[in-house]
Amino acid sequence: MGLVSRAVHSGRGHVLGIVPKAVLPRELIGDTPGELKDVSGMHQRKAEMARNSDAFIALPGGHGTLEELLEVITWAQLGIHSKPVGLLNVDGYYDSLLSFVDKAVEEGFVTPAARHIVVAARTPHDLLAMLEDYVPVHDAASPKLTWETMEQIKASDTNNISYFSR
Repeated sequence: MGLVSRAVHSGRGHVLGIVPKAVLPRELIGDTPGELKDVSGMHQRKAEMARNSDAFIALPGGHGTLEELLEVITWAQLGIHSKPVGLLNVDGYYDSLLSFVDKAVEEGFVTPAARHIVVAARTPHDLLAMLEDYVPVHDAASPKLTWETMEQIKASDTNNISYFSR
């Protein structure tokens, strides 16, 4: 993230770093380019990043990248945003994930409209072109939620039971 932030800043782009207060001292190394905003926790960080973004790009990464990626895809599926989600698929890094999503569409767990949320390209140039050309495809059956609705649900949902299948 630091390398990308510095490159964007040196190219005169706007950089907004959103970091939870608890990890602020541990996460920041050296000078931070651009603007820095501290937030109370990871959920607020992701919501603020999403509100302040025009699109989302996942570079090859680990569990944290995957978790954030799936959350912004889910938010798009729920109608919270209509922003494109891009995968920089360097050397086929995301091929298995894309196959998984295609299998989920084939099996009826993901709608074809929801599959359209994610675009992938092997080069930054190609990915940026795809993100600029992105037109959301909405599923008529999908709920249309807002950031505020999600915050209200989260605040009132104290006895939530989670499961990972439908």
